[in-house]
Formats: sequence, structure tokens, C-alpha cells
Amino acid sequence: MVRVMATGVFDLLHPGHLHFLTEARQLGDELVVVVARDQTARRLKRQPYLPEHIRREMVAALKPVDRAVLGSTTDIYQTVVDLKPDIIALGFDQRWNEVEIAAECARRGVPAKVVRLSELRHDELATRRIVERILERARTGEGSAT
Repeated sequence: MVRVMATGVFDLLHPGHLHFLTEARQLGDELVVVVARDQTARRLKRQPYLPEHIRREMVAALKPVDRAVLGSTTDIYQTVVDLKPDIIALGFDQRWNEVEIAAECARRGVPAKVVRLSELRHDELATRRIVERILERARTGEGSAT
């Protein structure tokens, strides 16, 4: 059995997330998704709109996902050690370095293959773009009932 691990914040689910997780699932027999803790998301990106337990529940409900877990609050590699994936799938826009991740995993006794997945060619679907469009519509009154 080939276990694939994917990670992310998954704050406002959008088609890019589904593309990422569907591609990751195709790499193996089981897809385990690690959802970033609130404090990790704040440190690496921004304050999430949704709390971690809700984001984990939403990801767990997606068809490609076999299991969703919350990541570690102290050591991002601890979850890798605990789950022992065969493959770690990175999204096209995740800033992690594949070689560094593979080396650290091997150093910790988990010789996982690290794979960078393809981009869904719709940047306007990214969370930040969706939020920008919502805010713009709120500013202009577009779509409001009169």
C-alpha cells in the first residue's frame, strides 16, 4: 500500500484545492492530508478565516481524501514521522524545497519521495483572489439586493 501525504492550510476550499488533492490521491492507495494548525498558518501565511477543526472536517469530507489530521504545533516533520508516508505531494505554489524535505525525512527515518504537482491554470481561484473579489463587490455594492 502506497501512502501519500499532502499538506496545506485549506482555509476557504476552492477548485485549486480539489485539483491538488485529486492529483495527490492518484499517486497512491491512500491519501492522508495534514491540515495546518491555526498557529502554523498564522506564522507561515496569515490568520485563517476558519478554525483548524472546521478546516480539518471540510478536508476530510472531500472524496479524494482518506483521512485528514491536524499537523503538529511544534515540529512539521513530527507528523511525517508519525504517518510514515511513501510520497509527499507538494502543491505547485507551496514554497517548500523538495530536496530539503526528502533529506530531512530520510534523516528522520522516513525515506519519502517528494513530488511537486501541477498547477490548475486558474489563479483567480486562489483563496486570496476569491477574498479580493468578495471585498471588491462589497465596496461597489455589486450583487446586493435593492
